[in-house]
Amino acid sequence: MEVEVKLRLLTAAAHLRLTTLLTPFHLKTLHQRNLFFDTPKNDLSLRRAVLRLRFLQNTSSPPPPPPPPPQPQRCILSLKAKPTLANGISRVEEDEEEIDADLAEKCVDSPSKLSSLGSRVLKRVKEEYGFEDFRGFVCLGGFENVRNVYEWRGVKLEVDESKYAFGNCYEIECETEEPERVKSMIVEFLSANDIEFKDSDMTKFAVFRSGKLP
Repeated sequence: MEVEVKLRLLTAAAHLRLTTLLTPFHLKTLHQRNLFFDTPKNDLSLRRAVLRLRFLQNTSSPPPPPPPPPQPQRCILSLKAKPTLANGISRVEEDEEEIDADLAEKCVDSPSKLSSLGSRVLKRVKEEYGFEDFRGFVCLGGFENVRNVYEWRGVKLEVDESKYAFGNCYEIECETEEPERVKSMIVEFLSANDIEFKDSDMTKFAVFRSGKLP
């Protein structure tokens, strides 16, 4: 079970102010491309499951000079199920594994090729949701995300700028086993620095599927 604090930053200015304040704690920047898969009848979504390919490149941030060369693209395949999101705290069953990025790219144009990946997670999808293979699956599309990661007060803060076709959204995420305590700590910091925020009430996938900003 993945447990995260999720708080939405209300404006681009709030995002800029927060990332500026957190600059001394910056660890890395991740450039992510998230793509989702389902049947035309949304069989996974109707059962509260999400199948995602996440392509990402890591741009680390050590003291200059010189900056390190960009790292090769990676790909993480994940299955998320039975999500809940209440009072800015998300709980979801998650299973993920890294797969070959070049093979994954081929699945974007031809989702039936998911069957050839030899993936443990995809085997689980077939067994738990009753698919013989992935013929008939479609790529639903997705969105890009720029994630800045910070080591801050003993936790890892992830500050996201999600770029949808219909606009940008800004969010703080923090995975933790103490969500109430960590949320209180983040809220206190945001309030003290006049950063506008609210509890997130939609997952990024739900925002993407809705076709409009929350």
